[in-house]
Amino acid sequence: MNLILSALLVLLSACGDNNEPAPVTPQPGVDVKWTVSPATVSLSARGETKSVIVDANGEWTVKSDQTWCTVNPEQGFSGQTSLKITATGNSQTESRTAQLTFSSGENSHTYTVTQVAAVIENHVPDGYSLVWKEEFDADRLSGGKPALPDMKKWWYEVEEPGWVNNELQKYVAGVFNGDTVSAIYDGTLKIIARKQGNIVISARLNTSESWTYGYFEARLKVPGGKGTWPAFWMMPKNFESWPDDGEIDIMEYVGFDPDVVHSSIHCKAYYHSIGTQKTATKRIANAETEFHVYAMEWTPDYIKGFVDGVEYFRFDNDKKGNKDTWPFDAPFYLKLNLAWGGDWGGAQGVDETKLPATYEIDYVRVFQKS
Repeated sequence: MNLILSALLVLLSACGDNNEPAPVTPQPGVDVKWTVSPATVSLSARGETKSVIVDANGEWTVKSDQTWCTVNPEQGFSGQTSLKITATGNSQTESRTAQLTFSSGENSHTYTVTQVAAVIENHVPDGYSLVWKEEFDADRLSGGKPALPDMKKWWYEVEEPGWVNNELQKYVAGVFNGDTVSAIYDGTLKIIARKQGNIVISARLNTSESWTYGYFEARLKVPGGKGTWPAFWMMPKNFESWPDDGEIDIMEYVGFDPDVVHSSIHCKAYYHSIGTQKTATKRIANAETEFHVYAMEWTPDYIKGFVDGVEYFRFDNDKKGNKDTWPFDAPFYLKLNLAWGGDWGGAQGVDETKLPATYEIDYVRVFQKS
């Protein structure tokens, strides 16, 4: 009986849940060599999957050195194997490469995968010059290792659930009990709303600098699902009361209303609680799967909202010198956050199967007139 139990334990341990490919046992006297066809492969910036044929004279495993590039299967045998190579979208204006390493015992072979750069159109109006930027490239500067946002440029708001708008998330400073909610990798900042125990944690980031007037833009990809509420917006540096001191919403999105983005302003005379809000919406067919450039032009005369260079919101200064209708003549700072639930984000309930939800920011740039 003891022998039977021992055998069962060995079998169970061999059948355990393990995502790693089974180790390849070197074949005595076999010098494993590989031929991969085609000899090189290039993937589109949008992200795609291509197949290559791996011809080897023995068993092997393969791994990619980049998280954006994956392979399937991760092992093969003597003869020809069809290997699928998949790349996520490249949001950067530079091409990137991944190296696949085929291994069998002491034998190895490398294969380079290239992904072309994204083509991003320039939508900045004439007469503006760049005065501040955040490209979220800290991971590239650190040799590909994930990084946290630069605290010389940003600061976190740390608040409990229910702080504003009856939102359900707890805002934390980057990392909380081992879980990261704002990380830079693959060339973008990811703000991640995730479940931790009985709460949902997320991040709300603010620029350290503030500006009066300018053209403000960010390249963003928003998460979907009931409960998600990402935003790119502005609040006054010298804030005392809302809505009296004003608010500028460059982009807001609620997951229960897919592919519809919003741009708004709030002030004492115009805000949603009294039904006088000034807002506009625009349908974007792939807001959750592709990056788009969201922007606001703010001058002493007007505030305009844009998506990919197309104007869809405008609010004019009535020139009455009344703060109730135009408090937009003071410094404002920029904000990025991902809320969960709340008065608007949770208006149709929340779907926790959509967690973790990731709000992706490629860059933030500020332009002003000379």
